[in-house]
Amino acid sequence: MEGIHGTVQTGLRTCCADREETMDCQCGFPRRRRFGMNPHDAGTDLTGPAGIHGGDIYRNQVILDFSVNVNPLGIPEAVKAALHKAVENCDRYPDIAGEELKRSVGKMLEVPEEYLLFGNGASELLMACVHGIRPKRTVIPVPSFYGYEYAAGAASGEIVYYGMREENGFRLGEEFFSVLTQDTGLLFIANPGNPFGTLMSREYLRKLLSYCRERGIYVVLDECFIEFCEENSSLVDGIEEHENLILVRAFTKIFAIPGVRIGYLICSDRQLLERIAGQLPEWNLSVFAQAAGRACAVQKEFLLKTAGYVAKERQFLAQGLKKSGIRVVSGEANFLLVYTRANLYEKLLEKGILIRDCENYRGLSKGFYRIAVKSREENELLLKAIEECAGEG
Repeated sequence: MEGIHGTVQTGLRTCCADREETMDCQCGFPRRRRFGMNPHDAGTDLTGPAGIHGGDIYRNQVILDFSVNVNPLGIPEAVKAALHKAVENCDRYPDIAGEELKRSVGKMLEVPEEYLLFGNGASELLMACVHGIRPKRTVIPVPSFYGYEYAAGAASGEIVYYGMREENGFRLGEEFFSVLTQDTGLLFIANPGNPFGTLMSREYLRKLLSYCRERGIYVVLDECFIEFCEENSSLVDGIEEHENLILVRAFTKIFAIPGVRIGYLICSDRQLLERIAGQLPEWNLSVFAQAAGRACAVQKEFLLKTAGYVAKERQFLAQGLKKSGIRVVSGEANFLLVYTRANLYEKLLEKGILIRDCENYRGLSKGFYRIAVKSREENELLLKAIEECAGEG
C-alpha cells in the first residue's frame, strides 16, 4: 500500500497485527511491538509500558512531574472527602451495576443513564471497544495516544496510521476521508488531540461521523481533555444523532485522580453498548472509584474554574518557553507540544523535573516534547530550570 507523505513520517502506514512476530508488515518495518519503542520511529529503545507513557515517577528521581496532564488545581475537596469515606465500605463488594454512579453522571451530562458504560480508566474501555467490535481494519491518525494502538493490536486485523501535518495544526481535513474505506471497521480520534492539543470543530466532526456511518464505521472519539478547553467542541449533546459514535472520557485528568482509575463511554447504540460491556470484567469499579465518580459529577463550578485557570497559565507558560528559544508548536488544552534542538528531557531530569519526550510518538521525531500546564509556582520553576539549562550549554 502506498503512503501519503506527511511532515515527519509516512502519512499512511499499515501494520498487520495478525502476522507472526518475525514477519514484516506491508510498510517494510517489523511487526509493531506491543510494548517499547514504535518500530516506525527513530529514538531511544524504550521497553515496557513505562517507556511509552508519561508519569514514570517510579523509575526516576522526580520533584516536579510535567509529563502527565492532570488538573493543576488538584483534587476537589469534596472528592477527597468521598474517597476517605469510601474506606468504610471496603468490607463489602462495590455495586456491580454502579446505579448511583450512572444516575449522577447521566444527570451531569444530561444523557440517558442507559447510554453510559464505566471502566477502570479510559484504557480499559478502549480495549473493550476493540474486543466488542472486532474490526478487520482500524484507522488511527498519528501522532496520537499510544493506547489506541495498543488496544487495536488486540484484534487480528489491519491497523492503518494516517499522518497529520504540523502545518495544518495536526488537524484532519477533507482528504482524510479517502482513507476511510468500506472495509474499515473502527476509527480512533481525539478532540483535543494528544500530544498536540488542538481542537477539531463540531462541524467537521459531524461531517466525519456521517461519512463513517454511511460506510458502517464505528468512531471512538476520545474527549478526555476537552473539559480543559474553553471552547465548547464536545459532541455529548449530539450522541443520539450518531449511533456509530462511542464517546470516551475519564475523571482521571480533569479531577486529578489518575490513581483512582475511572472512565466512562457514551453510546446511543444499545446493542453495541451491550457487546462492549460484555468484554469488561465484573466489579471493575471499586468502592473508591464509584464514590469519587459520584462526587466528581456535581463539580460544575470546579470545571468552569479549571478551564479559565488553565487558559491563563497556558498562555503564561507558552510565552515563557518562547522567550527561552523553544518553539511552541500547539496546545489548546492543559499541555503544550514544543520543539527544541536542546536535549531538554535529560537536562531537566537531572534537576528532578520530568517532561514527556515525544520522540517515540508515530509522526514525531527527536526534539518534540509535551509539557503539562501546571500551577503558576510550578510553571515558574520549570521556566527557571530551562533558563539554567540554556546557561549550562
